[in-house]
Amino acid sequence: MQVFYIHPENPQPRLIEQAAELLRKDQLIIYPTDTSYAFGCRLGAKDALEKLKHIRELDDKHQFTLLCRDLSEIANYASVDNVQFKQLKAHTPAPITFILNATKDVPKKLAHPKKKTIGIRVPSNPIAQALLEAMDEPILTSSLVLPNRDDILDDPFEIEELLSNQIDGLINAGIKTTKLTTIVDMTSSQPEIIRQGAADVSSLLL
Repeated sequence: MQVFYIHPENPQPRLIEQAAELLRKDQLIIYPTDTSYAFGCRLGAKDALEKLKHIRELDDKHQFTLLCRDLSEIANYASVDNVQFKQLKAHTPAPITFILNATKDVPKKLAHPKKKTIGIRVPSNPIAQALLEAMDEPILTSSLVLPNRDDILDDPFEIEELLSNQIDGLINAGIKTTKLTTIVDMTSSQPEIIRQGAADVSSLLL
């Protein structure tokens, strides 16, 4: 496993490029977001996705999330109308995962098998944004929650100790706050909070 010590506010471009290169090679990494550390892999990566599902003991019903640079990329993966787009624009970037109806371009493995939905998130974290910039495409992301543990791992040295033989890369940006994202279901006319996390989305529900 490669470890990259990256500055949380001013990410070093050379190290970001090395981490992005791992993603391009279908590798699984752990990186910081605006809430906590998370798993990340390239869209369409087979080996990395299998590793991720194995580590987290996820079944095929799991709702995956796409980390996007901004809203310009959303149309390729989710169907949104003008009202929804304005709501999304007013609430991004933020620690919010929006559940949206998936387009036909979303790989079947990533969309929810029954609901045909996809999670979309636009982060404000400088490292996550730099990684997305280097990839020039969304990243498949998943919370760093391990089976049989209620807590989210926030210490990169503990993450390294627990997972070094199961992942390919770790971006160490120091200890992170361990908040969860707020999850909002936008698939019907009235947005619905699925999980209240770090972001206040009460204005969405008016």
